[in-house]
Amino acid sequence: MKITLPDQAKLLRNFSRCHDWEERYLYLIELGEKLPALTEAQRQPQYKISGCQSQVWILMQQDEEGRVWFAGDSDAAIVKGLVALVIALYQGKTPAEIRDLDIAQIFSELALSVHLTPSRTQGLNAMVRTIIQNTQQMR
Repeated sequence: MKITLPDQAKLLRNFSRCHDWEERYLYLIELGEKLPALTEAQRQPQYKISGCQSQVWILMQQDEEGRVWFAGDSDAAIVKGLVALVIALYQGKTPAEIRDLDIAQIFSELALSVHLTPSRTQGLNAMVRTIIQNTQQMR
């Protein structure tokens, strides 16, 4: 499940280079296109994120070194970009690093809550909440 996405610094830099929110939405869509589509076998109810208006699946797998790797998908282009954004921020971190990351601060720097619809913001928060909850059961 190792997917190559930009790291946090590059994400912030790329978002800051966007002149307006139309460009940021296009960048989100481009991020989403980097995620390989999940197979039907991976689109299981246990991986589905509840609280999202669109259909969203996020799979998490911990390697032998304790790092967590993600795969994800959505049926909506912008939401898939948000899935990719969340995965990029958490990919390859330990459960403790995932829980300690101030994701709200990063979202604030990106001004996501200001420019996303309430339902997308709710879905984004549901993704983060689910990931944090799932890391509670990891070593």
